[in-house]
Amino acid sequence: MSSELNSQHFDIDDSVDVQEFYHSKGWTDGFPIVPPTPTAVQACLNWALMPAHQIIGFEPVRERTINAEKLAINAVMAGCLPMHFPAVVAAWMAMLKEEFLLHGATASTGGCAILVILNGTIRQEIGARSDFNVLGSADRATSVIGRAIRLTLINILKVSPGAIDRSTLGHPGKISYCISEDEENSGWSSLAESRDIPKDASAVTVLAAGAPRQIMNEWTTKPEEILDTYAAEMRANMRNYSIWAGNYVVIMPPQHREHMKVAGWGRQEIANYLFEKARIKRSEWSSVGKGSVVRDKADIEYCALPSPDHLLLIAAGGPAGGFGAIIPPWLGTKSQAVTLAIGSCVGCDPSEEN
Repeated sequence: MSSELNSQHFDIDDSVDVQEFYHSKGWTDGFPIVPPTPTAVQACLNWALMPAHQIIGFEPVRERTINAEKLAINAVMAGCLPMHFPAVVAAWMAMLKEEFLLHGATASTGGCAILVILNGTIRQEIGARSDFNVLGSADRATSVIGRAIRLTLINILKVSPGAIDRSTLGHPGKISYCISEDEENSGWSSLAESRDIPKDASAVTVLAAGAPRQIMNEWTTKPEEILDTYAAEMRANMRNYSIWAGNYVVIMPPQHREHMKVAGWGRQEIANYLFEKARIKRSEWSSVGKGSVVRDKADIEYCALPSPDHLLLIAAGGPAGGFGAIIPPWLGTKSQAVTLAIGSCVGCDPSEEN
């Protein structure tokens, strides 16, 4: 398959000059890029069976149309191979859904990043790992897919620091924030299946998310006690950052999952327990320096999750160690996680499809 590329071309032979040119234009995240040659860009489009002009979606606040060619250019720059590109496309389709609130997430002073979670056979196809160092550049695939999201935001929507991005602090997930679920060793249905994606489909879930908050509990085998540690960290986020309920992520390693399995606890039992335990009263804000906003609402109880179904439970992590993590949402239910099958066409004009 071939299609005409419409973006401007630059002829630069020296590799050092390429890097300095892109840096001077503000087209990078500060790291070196892979030159997006027409051949490499076209290879991504061909892999996804997409013409260059195909519309991925429209961002209404910035009034920007997102097309396949621009995504492919930035995916190549991030280091993506053609096989990685469909995940980038699906992530963008999900990010452009109204309930995700993309402009708010990328312009907020709160400094969230876009977390991408991979499910399905694409994980094996692209070599995405879900064991060691899963939150710290575990492999090429998750690193470059996550980076592609950031570069496309910078170069298509001008989400660079001081421009659209008004983050007070930000966090390292803005460089790359992509993980793969350990579906084979969880004993649960996958996250995507729990969110109504067919088992045989690959999928991405995107969430405007804060930085990971790591926990550790190696002193018990009881599910309730293990989950009390996760719930405590969720409550800490509600005290120190935001009291509002939303899609909390829990990343649970094999050591904790094995204790759950032995006790007969699955995805639903875990979600139900955390829904009941991850709650605080507004009065607790007084203990962290926020007493001035308690006012007459001290006895109102807030839950981290609007319902058990809002928990994004992910099986991942190295084979040993009682270390898990929670990842909090950016803005409660105003910005919601979105899950889409890879290869789906959301709101596409049939005339643009292949």
